[in-house]
Amino acid sequence: MTDIHSNGALPPAQQALHEIAHGGENVIALSTLALSDVLLPVPGGPGDPDPDGEQDPAAPQGIQLPVYEQEDGIKLVPVFTSEERMAQALPGTQRYRLVPLSALSGSWPSDELTLSIDTGSPDALSIAGPGVRALAALSGSGPGSGS
Repeated sequence: MTDIHSNGALPPAQQALHEIAHGGENVIALSTLALSDVLLPVPGGPGDPDPDGEQDPAAPQGIQLPVYEQEDGIKLVPVFTSEERMAQALPGTQRYRLVPLSALSGSWPSDELTLSIDTGSPDALSIAGPGVRALAALSGSGPGSGS
């Protein structure tokens, strides 16, 4: 994954983040983001056993979320739209899972956790627990999204 396509355009998830960061809440941009795949860092190094065992990577409820606690007590789960942005924010991270953001948000475990998308980038976005679950509804995969 690269930050810029060969035609000079940002990938859809990064373009959506940019629009949200510079133009307020945009439902189309939020929907694009909700439908995107994100990189979820896997704690540990390349020689460490997979903390998720043989779980299906398409089943986010079986994936161990990397939780980082800030000095102010806020607990963040970082995800990234590209390998480059992940490497900038978490240079020691060697492994990740590619996860649909809508699936991750649809099974978000706690209102106490904040989703942080592209931490450290100019377009970083942090979403509190209830907002994370709302992303699943934007993608049509969340609870109550059916008519």
